[in-house]
Amino acid sequence: MAQLITPAELDLLLGAGADVRVLDVRYRLDKPDGRADHAAGHVPGAVYVDLESELSRHGAPHEGRHPLPALDDLQAAVRRWGIRAGDTVVVYDDARALGASRAWWVLTRSGIADVRLLDGGLRGWADAGFAVESGTVTPDPGDAVVHGIAEPVLSIDGAASYPSAGVLLDVRAAERYRGEVEPIDPIAGHIPGAVNLPTSEYMDGERFRDAATLTDLFATVGIVPGVAAAAYCGSGVTAAQAAFAGELAGLKLSLYPGSWSQWSNTPGRPVATGAAPTEVTGTV
Repeated sequence: MAQLITPAELDLLLGAGADVRVLDVRYRLDKPDGRADHAAGHVPGAVYVDLESELSRHGAPHEGRHPLPALDDLQAAVRRWGIRAGDTVVVYDDARALGASRAWWVLTRSGIADVRLLDGGLRGWADAGFAVESGTVTPDPGDAVVHGIAEPVLSIDGAASYPSAGVLLDVRAAERYRGEVEPIDPIAGHIPGAVNLPTSEYMDGERFRDAATLTDLFATVGIVPGVAAAAYCGSGVTAAQAAFAGELAGLKLSLYPGSWSQWSNTPGRPVATGAAPTEVTGTV
């Protein structure tokens, strides 16, 4: 179950010397490397996590822009971040919980039991009056053990089985879903049958909306308890944010990590445009 932790709660844990490891997962599409920002100021003790090289791997175009990391690489990274067995892990970023949600999803699905997302991110921490520190953080190696992702992860063929299999949720901006613009991937449009609920709808600034509001939002696209649902985005990052929002609302969303970047780079896959979720206009 997704868990938020307030800045005050995190400060209490840190002050009490609790077994907590804080991860700074700053990532933006226009600035994927957040090392300099981390060094300039971060939650005390926070270790920088690189989304592109540690929470993803470099793959071929047909695998999408952010394929899931190999297990051996993830295991090495988890220990490099200093995570020990039984630790509470707190993740945050400064861009609407996108990088933090990817970290939460990868870690929880690979066996780290207690992963919490800092409510409001770094801005929430600073606005609450808590200090930041500068420089880099290199912790002692951890001993936590991770395993392969322990839930169904949609392949491209699995994504193609929707909407017969349930609700396939496209969480990109509406204009990208409709195929009016495509700033990154080679083809504009969406997977036939997918419905659209942009991730911006789940947030109020840097904070997730309350559970009741999220429940109502998901219901508008047919995602309610008992209905199978899966999320995709451009490359599997913002879809993790949707999965976190879903769990806050008591819903379970599977993830299609390859997302539109994989689909649009795979010849022969059908493409839909416009607002109607079943309007197929061509193939990749």
